[in-house]
Amino acid sequence: MSFTPLTDNRPDDSSWPPMVWPLPPGVEARAGAVRLTPFTPADADELFEALDHDAVWAHVPGRFSDPRQLTDSITQRMDARGDVAWVVRLDEAVAGLEKDAVVGTTSFLDVVPASARLEIGWTAYTPAVWGTRVNPSAKLALLTVAFDQLGVGRVQLKTDVRNQRSQRAIAKLGARFEGVLRRYQPRVDGSMRDTVMFSITTEDWPAVSSGLQDRLSS
Repeated sequence: MSFTPLTDNRPDDSSWPPMVWPLPPGVEARAGAVRLTPFTPADADELFEALDHDAVWAHVPGRFSDPRQLTDSITQRMDARGDVAWVVRLDEAVAGLEKDAVVGTTSFLDVVPASARLEIGWTAYTPAVWGTRVNPSAKLALLTVAFDQLGVGRVQLKTDVRNQRSQRAIAKLGARFEGVLRRYQPRVDGSMRDTVMFSITTEDWPAVSSGLQDRLSS
């Protein structure tokens, strides 16, 4: 089988400094309908209640049985891997839920400061806010922190090939589809998941930011 090698589309690329990490104390991410703060054990009861729906866990592994297990799991992940789990709260009433209600979580994962990259993932919301302003608001808030405060050059987002709702949501953000990582990781049922990969780079960020702001103001 013949293959045409790819060429460098940034042949004059200059040196990129390491990103700012760890996350500076007191950072809050805010945009549109939401505000996000790093998870603390005090958030566990509200977050567990928001996520305690069968539909939330259809494509997300590791359903929690109670708030204590949620706290232990998130804290272990943050300590062992350096992830930052964010709690998503409403900054306005949405879908019958009041301002300040906890509606979900999302995370900075696989942070590599020397390469100035991270992943936004482990995202789950209460079904009441699916398809609303919540997800684009949260993504705009976190992408602004990543690119404008931390100085990343790349943010990646990935999802199960079976999770078509998530694929559409990521693409709608303006992220670029990069391909499919075949047989990438096991699902809860033991089957092997193909993972759909997207990314946003610093070159993409101005257009993505503008698009999300327009989307939230319409």
